[in-house]
Amino acid sequence: MTDLVAPLGSLRQLRAALDSGETSSVELVNRALARAEASQATFQIFVSLRPEAARLEAEAADTRRARGQVLSPLDGIPVALKDNLLHKGDLATCASQILAGFKAPYNGTAVQRLLDAGAVVVGRTNMDEFGMGSSNENSSLFPTRNPWDAQRIPGGSSGGSAAAVSAGIVPVALGSDTGGSIRQPAAFTGVVGLKPTYGRVSRYGLVAFASSLDQIGPFAHTAEDCALVLEIIAGHDPHDSTSLPDTEESATHFSERLGGSVEGLVVGLPREYFVEEGIDAEVLSKVKDAVSVLEKAGALVREVSLPHTRYAIATYYLLATAEASANLARFDGVRYGHRSKQAHGLLEMYKQTRSEGFGKEVKRRIMLGTYVLSAGYYDAYYRKASKVRTLLCQDFEDAFDQCDVILTPTAAEVAFKLGEKTDSALSMYLSDVFTVSANLAGIPGISLPCGLAQGMPVGLQILARPLDEGRLLNVADAFQRLTNWHEQHPELKLGAGGEA
Repeated sequence: MTDLVAPLGSLRQLRAALDSGETSSVELVNRALARAEASQATFQIFVSLRPEAARLEAEAADTRRARGQVLSPLDGIPVALKDNLLHKGDLATCASQILAGFKAPYNGTAVQRLLDAGAVVVGRTNMDEFGMGSSNENSSLFPTRNPWDAQRIPGGSSGGSAAAVSAGIVPVALGSDTGGSIRQPAAFTGVVGLKPTYGRVSRYGLVAFASSLDQIGPFAHTAEDCALVLEIIAGHDPHDSTSLPDTEESATHFSERLGGSVEGLVVGLPREYFVEEGIDAEVLSKVKDAVSVLEKAGALVREVSLPHTRYAIATYYLLATAEASANLARFDGVRYGHRSKQAHGLLEMYKQTRSEGFGKEVKRRIMLGTYVLSAGYYDAYYRKASKVRTLLCQDFEDAFDQCDVILTPTAAEVAFKLGEKTDSALSMYLSDVFTVSANLAGIPGISLPCGLAQGMPVGLQILARPLDEGRLLNVADAFQRLTNWHEQHPELKLGAGGEA
């Protein structure tokens, strides 16, 4: 067993320590790397670390600070990246064998903005292959384990990034959210995870899963830290045709909105999300307790309805798989990544490469997506799902006419045991039942810890109107000022989960 260095705290705490001279960026990066390396055998959070480069970048940050040239609140802070975000020169495999050995030829926009802000990337985190999964068990490398209990999953697909923050390795990590892949693992690991409005953060340099749903966002310990990171990575990008233009409405001064009261705020509770059937009773109880905290602080609670919620999972898995089948067609063994050595002839090379390179779940989704887009089925499935998506968007518009924010559980249960749902694709898909609607509607959502059930974290999800991240973050920040659940951290037990 290897001893662990002390966990890194929140971004605010580390900034204060740097500003006071109590620590240095080099020391923080060394601590992050040491903690990552010591915990890797048990929790398997990282797919790669970059110790030499990170230490050089930390030295540069310390030199800037000594000269009084601090670039941003993230200058000199160690961060981690999900393995589907391009960082020039580093491997970017999406935890898939088909991209084994592939090195990013450029920096994605969100990554570049972190680098320009002085953040130090210490490593890349594990994920479900191409973002397709809710448990991190679909990685072609190894399953990441939950820092609260190494016998449990951390959620997915951004489970590695969530676990890196939860385990105190880094104060901030980036993930991507296609149907809940930031919010669900945030809930399972007891951290804060933010999915911004679709188009708020550029997708340039994010390996695509479902282009109309994917969005990059941060993990951190607090809503305040998420606000600071979002200020850096958000904004228009001409490289991304879906990037929203910079307007007064889309201004990114999120941290200036924090610290406000929730007095008079109208909180909507969708009746479709607060049903006893299918939700763990303890989880539901903790979420209701969280609602009571805001109500006692002056918020007004009102029941609302999202009547088409029952169709959200089916709609999501038709649209997302259709887009995935198109996006993943580019992985053919010709341009980059894995190429089969068993094939003779071009067509056989395509077939063999994709058969060898893609995992079981990715193949399942490609086949489903190709089917729903095929002649004779497009209208029956894809077009119909697109129409239902419009109805789901209208549901949220109608609900927000009656309230300022919507509160729901992030997940129907706490983190489940490894292997518990791997034999049932449908059971795994239902893990996203409370999160997919926000992606379909393109609205912002955040998950934050609101209690413990069975000794594991419970997540509270807050949803807001498009481009209303300021209000969303203020409500989340207000809840965290009224509670201390975000200060509850796991004590890592090395060797407790065995080596997978």
